[in-house]
Amino acid sequence: MTTVELTAEVREVDTATSHAVLDPHGFAWLHHDTAIVAAGVAARVPVDEVDAVLAGIPVDGAVDVPATGPLAVGALAFDPDAPGDLVVPAVVTTRFAGRRFVTRIAPAADGDSPPPPPARFSIDAPRTRAQWDDMVRAALAAIAAGEVEKVVLAREVFVDGDAPFDVRAVVARLVTQQPGSFVYAAGGLVGASPELLVRRLGDTVESRPMAGTAVADGDAASLRALAESVKDQHEHRLVVDAITDALRPACRDLDVGGIPEVAVFGHVAHLATPFRGRLHPPAPTALDLAQRLHPTPAVGGTPTAASLAVIRELEGFDRGRYAGPVGWVDARGDGEWAIALRGAELDGRRARLVAGAGIVDGSDPAAEWAETQAKLEPMLRALVRP
Repeated sequence: MTTVELTAEVREVDTATSHAVLDPHGFAWLHHDTAIVAAGVAARVPVDEVDAVLAGIPVDGAVDVPATGPLAVGALAFDPDAPGDLVVPAVVTTRFAGRRFVTRIAPAADGDSPPPPPARFSIDAPRTRAQWDDMVRAALAAIAAGEVEKVVLAREVFVDGDAPFDVRAVVARLVTQQPGSFVYAAGGLVGASPELLVRRLGDTVESRPMAGTAVADGDAASLRALAESVKDQHEHRLVVDAITDALRPACRDLDVGGIPEVAVFGHVAHLATPFRGRLHPPAPTALDLAQRLHPTPAVGGTPTAASLAVIRELEGFDRGRYAGPVGWVDARGDGEWAIALRGAELDGRRARLVAGAGIVDGSDPAAEWAETQAKLEPMLRALVRP
């Protein structure tokens, strides 16, 4: 058991939370009227000890507002069996429902000045188009053989700059370029995810899974085709059923949206279904719920174990934190977790991007390649700016 001796101090303030104060290796969560920016590390805690550690930190000036007081933040690996930890930040600035707070748990070092941005870039995609086609055909063969019903396959792209990437500048661009998304930064992982895995506030739980995709720039015909697509509706239903099966035992009531919505994010549109429920007492924490749900068929496939085996066999690389849960949980158990999509791992002058596509019976390799291109575009635009 991790032993930490910390005290949290919470104060309401007038200044706005800003990504400009983000620690280059810190955490940010920016979505509509919720903004969390963290700097420094008070403690690094194994995932299975987070609840106990947060509960053991006394709070001076506690308020009944989510994301204030002791908080654990970060991103977990896609592989549900991989070990993981979260960070209890030294300083957290929070904006929630129009109010602003600062939580101090430990001293944080002063942030450094932003470095000069890269001006020249090279882009490399290790997997060729022909290799991608072969990979999709292999997945379709596994589906035809009855090994899996759906599998999500991904590919990598590397961007190298002539100077280190600055996470703060990338976050600022994503906030402007990707309205409506969950803009996140967690220890060098940065992105703008469209997909809410789970939100827990008190005894209320929400989720908004997405599966079924169209490449479109607001084109009405493409959006209508997505809504009417038998293939995409089937792919989406697999995700809805899995989320329902995972959430229903924890809920005294659970409302699942009927006809999927068409949600548009830039060049990409998805089918989305909202979930909202009331949890049985004692309510599981947001982190516990995220672990129950991950990996959904939206990022892995179905059945889960078989699809993960196909992914390991065909992709040829470690996904790391791509498509894993990213978010926060506080000492009350409240929190929000998205799926780490539309993002990049920043490491000095190099950025690694990953994008995937759900393969089901009837999938076309060319269409799935185009889908990954469209999903890579937002992050490429944020990195390789004009």
